[in-house]
Parts: sequence; structure tokens; C-alpha cells
Amino acid sequence: MPKLISQINQLQQLGLNAKEGVVYQPSRGFFKIVYQGLILPNLPAPLRYFNYISLVGQPRIPLCYNAHTITTSAIDTATVLVSNSQHSVGHLKTYSIRRQCQFDSEQYKFDKTDLIEWKIPKIHLQRLDLEMGCNLTIHISENISNNSALQWGVSDYWSTLCLCEGEVFYKGQKYQVEGLGRFRHARALHLPFLSLCFYTCQIINLNETTQLAFSQIRNQWNIILCSRLDIQEFGKPVESFTEDVNLHIHRVYPKVRTPNGKEMYLPREFSWQCKKNGKIIFELYAQSRGDYKFGLAAGYVGSFQYQLSWNEQCLQGEGGYCEYIDCRPLRWQEKNQDEKILDKLMLLQPCLYKK
Repeated sequence: MPKLISQINQLQQLGLNAKEGVVYQPSRGFFKIVYQGLILPNLPAPLRYFNYISLVGQPRIPLCYNAHTITTSAIDTATVLVSNSQHSVGHLKTYSIRRQCQFDSEQYKFDKTDLIEWKIPKIHLQRLDLEMGCNLTIHISENISNNSALQWGVSDYWSTLCLCEGEVFYKGQKYQVEGLGRFRHARALHLPFLSLCFYTCQIINLNETTQLAFSQIRNQWNIILCSRLDIQEFGKPVESFTEDVNLHIHRVYPKVRTPNGKEMYLPREFSWQCKKNGKIIFELYAQSRGDYKFGLAAGYVGSFQYQLSWNEQCLQGEGGYCEYIDCRPLRWQEKNQDEKILDKLMLLQPCLYKK
């Protein structure tokens, strides 16, 4: 029980901490885990979305630990996931940090395939691959206001809107990309085991300047540690909602076994609801496109169609972006499905007929 309370307190103390400034540097010293990710939602067909996510080292967290990609040791393993809605077999690349990677203060180089270069506020991403590649330039704000850190300085994280331009290559076709995205960066110590077992995040561009992101984290006991909605307009501070932000899974695909030997259910239809003072202020209903790809740490990425209501307006789109990892024991995953059936049965009203 003390361990559980400590984990909840750590997540509850995540907060805005812009005073420390943005830390952006390769893994060194005690910080062995480094995450970087670009997400571009709401792209035109056939891409629908695009992501470029690198993870240096694998922390001792069920959400992140993927034994399938480890060849030497967890701390020597780097992965780079580059995907869109189209089918691909080589979207996840695995590297030995010691043998195949070169890191310095201005770039990460993963063998001869993946390259991340930065000179803040500009970041360059490149993948040289016959199946799917990219050459993208990211422009981020110099004043990142949503910088946050776990207590004791064991981890820090920031996420910001960005403008992205460049080219995506897929099976001989070239697609021009230009628009609003999200860039995330995090680093952490090689922490002891933390029982973070469920994570999901959905990102949508409402228009050319405004983006929203839903996210939720649970532990192995199915306790919600964090559930939030972030709405941000480019060049302005993020507006966050952390009370009465609820996720509902309505239908799932048949149970899948991941390459690392875990079993989980992926959402087919789901919804988010955010209330303020008991009144619904934001509601999203989504249908997965069925294009899930494994490789986001121990889970999947994909896209979805959606309908949403906000400020008495109804909107719909085709290219919402979804991240989903569920490493909870199956009794929690399957219990949720049984509860939905029971909920429907409870709606049935008995009728008495007098003869």
C-alpha cells in the first residue's frame, strides 16, 4: 500500500514548471532514458496521420518495456517508430545504442537510417528507408509553457505545439506535409519498477491553429492516476482540464497477442467526455480505422474517425491520432466488457401483464 500511495502522489504532483526552462540533450550521466516524438494528426488520405517516435533505453515500466526489441540489454536498446495509416512492415526499427548509435549535443544518429538534429527552436527529422521515409523540419516555440517534472528531479517532460513542413515518402510516392503538429521530449533516470499499466492518448487538430489532446494513465489495479484534456492554440498557453474527464470504451477488437507476448484488447469505438460544474463542455465519439501498428513502447498507434461537440458546435474528421497501451491483467480488461453488458441489462424494464 505505501508503494501505491507513493506512485499516485508522484503523478498528482505533475504540474507546470516553466521556471526550470527546457532541457534538451542526449542521454548522459544518470539520465539513461530519453523519449522524443513528433505527431501529425488530421492529415489527408492516404496518410491520415504521421508519427516519428524514438525511445532511447527501456525503463522498468510495463507501458514501456518491450522485450521483443531487446538484443543485448534494455538500457542498450533504442527504438524508432515511423508510421502512418497505410500498411507497413518496417515501421519499427531497433538499434543497439553501443554498436549502432551516435549521440552528441546536437544530433541523434541511429545507424544509417534515422537521424534527429536540433538547434532549438528548429528540429530536423530524417528517415532513409525504401518502404517509408521522411525529411521534415519542425518549428517550435522558444517559450514552452507546459514544461513539467516528477518530484525529486528523476524525470522531466515537455510537450508543445509545433509547425511542421517537409516530405513523407511511402512506397515510391512522395507526399508534401505542412501544418500543425505536436512535439514531445522527455528524459528520466533508469527508475525502479513502476506499475503504470494503461496509457492512451488521442490528438486532434480542430483547425489550422488549435489542437486538443485527451490522455489517461492507470496502474495495474485499474486505478486512474491521470485523466486530462488539453486544448491549445498556437502561440498561447495550454488550457487543461483534469476533473471529470472520462474515457469510455464501447467496443473492442478481438483480443490480440503482441510481439512481446502480452494480450490486450484494442478499442474499436470509444468516447471521451469532459464536464465542468456538472455540465458537459466537450464530448468526443470515435471509431477506429483498424490501422493499429505495434511499436509504441509496449503498445499500438493508429487513427480514427470522429464526431465531437464543443462550445455548442459539432465537428467531424477522418484523421484523429491514437496511442493505446493496455498491460493491465486481463481480468481488468475483460471486466470492463462484462460491465458494459450488465449496464445494458439494467436498462431493461420488466413489464407485468394482467390476464
